[in-house]
Amino acid sequence: MSTKRTPFLKQHYYEQIVPALVKSRGYKNKHEVPKLTKISLNTGIDAEADKNQISDIQRDLSAIAGQKAVLAKSKKAISNFKLRQGQFVGAHVTLRGDAMWEFLYRLIAVALPTIRDFRGVHSKLDGQGNYALGINDFTIFPEIVVENVKKTMGLDINIVTSAESDEEGRELLKLLGMPFRRTEAQQAADAAAKATAAA
Repeated sequence: MSTKRTPFLKQHYYEQIVPALVKSRGYKNKHEVPKLTKISLNTGIDAEADKNQISDIQRDLSAIAGQKAVLAKSKKAISNFKLRQGQFVGAHVTLRGDAMWEFLYRLIAVALPTIRDFRGVHSKLDGQGNYALGINDFTIFPEIVVENVKKTMGLDINIVTSAESDEEGRELLKLLGMPFRRTEAQQAADAAAKATAAA
């Protein structure tokens, strides 16, 4: 008999975040509460990349995601970009279920805090409650063995939610622990609150 462990962040969502959102937003039932739908990871592959580099990129993205990355090929040739038809142009992974929760927890709790001079991520969503985050150097993930990396790659992370507005999506991600950068207005309000409390 296998005892499957529930990812920490998933358990936290159902036990703490769903009740908090129902209370703060006045949802009539828990099915209205926004939830994570999927997370997709994408990275590009240089036109000059050889077979070994392509294999390394696929291996590293698979290690980060926890499931095998799929290579994407170009559909047509574009001479200006030195692109041939059928050439590998990128790698991508789509995470759902427990794998999605595990990845998001590692991103928030382990990877992002290791960025030098990290001050938070931008808080802009896409207008439909979804969030896109770009990372310049994928070696922030502990699964990557830096000695094996010949060339660093960037990573696009797209977090898709069932939220109907950016405000809902932002509140969901904030409660999940996404370290949004505080705006100057928020910093000023915090400073004013501290000054009032000290007075």
